[in-house]
Amino acid sequence: MIRAEARRREADQRDWLLRGTPPPPWVRWPPPLLLLAITFVQLVTPRTLDLSFLVAAVPPLAALSYGPALTALVGAVVLALLSLPVFELGHPGNSDQLTISFIALLSVLFAWVRSRREAQLVTVRTVAEAAQLAVLPPLQEHVGRVRCAGLYEAAQHETLVGGDFFDVRRGPGGVRALIGDVQGHGLAAVGTVAALLGAFREAVLDRADLEGVAGQLDRRLVVDSADQEHTELFATAVLLEFPDDASVVRIVSCGHPQPLLLRGTEVTELDVPSGAPLGLGIAGLAPPEGLTVPLLDGDLLFGLTDGVCEARDATGTFYPLVERLTAMLKADAAPEDPEGLAERVWADVLDYAGRVRDDVTLMVFAPGPVDKADPEPDRS
Repeated sequence: MIRAEARRREADQRDWLLRGTPPPPWVRWPPPLLLLAITFVQLVTPRTLDLSFLVAAVPPLAALSYGPALTALVGAVVLALLSLPVFELGHPGNSDQLTISFIALLSVLFAWVRSRREAQLVTVRTVAEAAQLAVLPPLQEHVGRVRCAGLYEAAQHETLVGGDFFDVRRGPGGVRALIGDVQGHGLAAVGTVAALLGAFREAVLDRADLEGVAGQLDRRLVVDSADQEHTELFATAVLLEFPDDASVVRIVSCGHPQPLLLRGTEVTELDVPSGAPLGLGIAGLAPPEGLTVPLLDGDLLFGLTDGVCEARDATGTFYPLVERLTAMLKADAAPEDPEGLAERVWADVLDYAGRVRDDVTLMVFAPGPVDKADPEPDRS
């Protein structure tokens, strides 16, 4: 599963001053280079040129990327260069040296504070990544006979888990997949996501059909919201099943955006009957109706959350997923691999909308031949 770690690291390095993240490696080079440049220029220019005011900038630069000990060493080198006549580094007076000494001490303090903050940030991000792996573990490249790829991006930039959820599991009769979106997003939705994923993993093994799986997810939300006054938990979801004994996909939708069938260069939005969202007591309402779609060799299934189709450009026009996806497929003579397709769609969404304001999940499924199915269910 692609969660855009590389993009997040690039953003952290690009906006490290605003984010408070550890600085990129190149930030360590300006302090010594500036000090060498000042010393060299001072040695080759007339003694009347005083550059001592420039060396005062070296300790604060060091504090941006060095620890307190190394920043103190840089400050000491600066004061030593000012004191040694052989370098002829200007003609600073006592007040100038005291001022630069004070700046160097402040720089050491700033470096200590920055180092402590970076250490705390690393700890917080480590815990967040552990929570992410617990709630949304990495998607396996193959589950049974189905090759899987996808991309997940939380709307709240600094969070790694949001309101979208997904999973692919091996059941007794085939591979079952879930893509959904809970009410709200960000950290407030994580508890609901964890509850739904736990219910899905149990239902994959216990329920004979997708309608039963949807009913168990719905019951989970109904029970969780029963004791919470003025709280309505609901989620949209689409469930897919790739049986071991047939080249078909069975789909059940609970108020979720329809999956797409990619066949060659054609993109078809599957007309799955849309049932009520999970959490509204669908057992007492009309139960969701499933749709069975025959599959051919090379067919791909494309699942998504509404963060994709609701992305807008500067004029407020929604992202035309079917048209743009069709154009991508026609532009390439070679078949698109699932992982590359998910990355290309995400890049196209960003090019179109600039940014998205909702959680985004893209998933691509490439079913393999029926005779290559793994008969053993995944009970992890």
